[in-house]
Amino acid sequence: MLGCTTHRAHDRHSSRRLSQGRPPRGLCPRRHPRLSHRASRAHAGSEHPPTCALSLVLDHLGLYQDALQFCDWLETAEWFDSRGPKKTGEWLGVPRRAISQLNSPIDTTLLRRFAQTTRLEPTDPLYAFMKMVGADLLDYLRDARRRLDVLDQRVQRWSISSGDDVIEALFLPRSEPEVDEPSGTLGSYIRAHKLDTAIAAIIYPDRRGGGFGIGRYEDHPGLDFSRVEGEPDVHFAHKSGFMCKTTASDPTRLQQLVALAWRR
Repeated sequence: MLGCTTHRAHDRHSSRRLSQGRPPRGLCPRRHPRLSHRASRAHAGSEHPPTCALSLVLDHLGLYQDALQFCDWLETAEWFDSRGPKKTGEWLGVPRRAISQLNSPIDTTLLRRFAQTTRLEPTDPLYAFMKMVGADLLDYLRDARRRLDVLDQRVQRWSISSGDDVIEALFLPRSEPEVDEPSGTLGSYIRAHKLDTAIAAIIYPDRRGGGFGIGRYEDHPGLDFSRVEGEPDVHFAHKSGFMCKTTASDPTRLQQLVALAWRR
């Protein structure tokens, strides 16, 4: 279903009906290696890499690698579609029942109605919904790529000393135009550059003020920003210690706050 939604959204000006039982235009099994591989998976057992219809459409549009990078759920969808819930649960390291516990009645209804349909007209509500889902996904991927390209030119990596320790941090300076969702975009940057095990802190422009937010990446256990709550230029520090906000903008001071939050 997601494959159809994305393909239909890509063809924004189309008013053609949508029929099941055939691959999207341009995805001929004989010409597309990933689709051909998937079509023969019954004979290949479990040796083929997990994939799904959405993967094929994204690959066709040149967006598959970006989707793997920006959509944490895609690889799970590939496993579920090609391996089933039991193998997917084993791959995720969770019980089989956990997969069904995540089911949504909205998903169930939409999938059931889609499965019962052999042809959808542009006037059908399900058709409109599918096109919206696909459009949102394509817009998200293109926007995420654009933001990441911007960060490649702006982000700075800091190595901050705190006693005998060195804290690795990423700093995003304030600039125009501002980056939407700076903390989340820094997270995407870290994963894209495979810095997950290196970066402990992120420093980014506060969208509600002229200062900066400082947070620990992936709840790094070495940082507790509640420790800087009493600093004169810190106007908010979360009680759990995962982030704080400061009016400071000088890089030296920002680094000091990170060092003060470090638990030796």
